[in-house]
Amino acid sequence: MLKKEPRSKFYELLQQQVQNEFHASQQYVALAVWFDNADLPQLAKHFYRQAVEERNHALAIVQYLIDTDHHVDIPPTGEVRNDFAEPLELVELALEQEKEVTADFRTLMKAARAEDDYQGEQFLQWFLKEQVEEVSQMSTLVNVVKRANGNMFEVENWLARESVGDDGNADMPPVAGGAL
Repeated sequence: MLKKEPRSKFYELLQQQVQNEFHASQQYVALAVWFDNADLPQLAKHFYRQAVEERNHALAIVQYLIDTDHHVDIPPTGEVRNDFAEPLELVELALEQEKEVTADFRTLMKAARAEDDYQGEQFLQWFLKEQVEEVSQMSTLVNVVKRANGNMFEVENWLARESVGDDGNADMPPVAGGAL
């Protein structure tokens, strides 16, 4: 039987973040499917890729919990939104979701610091850096959709032409089961 460390606030928050990341993944799948159904393949591809990235983030946290002898529960993901009137709503939802995740990681960092958990703090550094990219990327996409003024063909062309995101794997912590 593995020795298990007692739960601290930091590790409780990490467990919650596993759920948050899996939920973000599922929400991105819902966005991708909406775009796919609307015959917007570049937007669909972008959000399918985002879904995989969020899944990888969840499993990187799972691997860290395993590596630090903490019990891991794989949680339900919660409800996702599927109904939208226009593409801008989807991209704005994605931006708000990334801002919430950024706030979650700041809370995690504060908890790690309060508990003098230097390893936990070091683990979070990559995620904080990643969130800068994620918020910036979604902010740009919101701006592009707004400037297209309903012409989604322009947004599709922009996504096909531009390199958006880095697939989230550069220097990423190890992922339970391997990154997809």
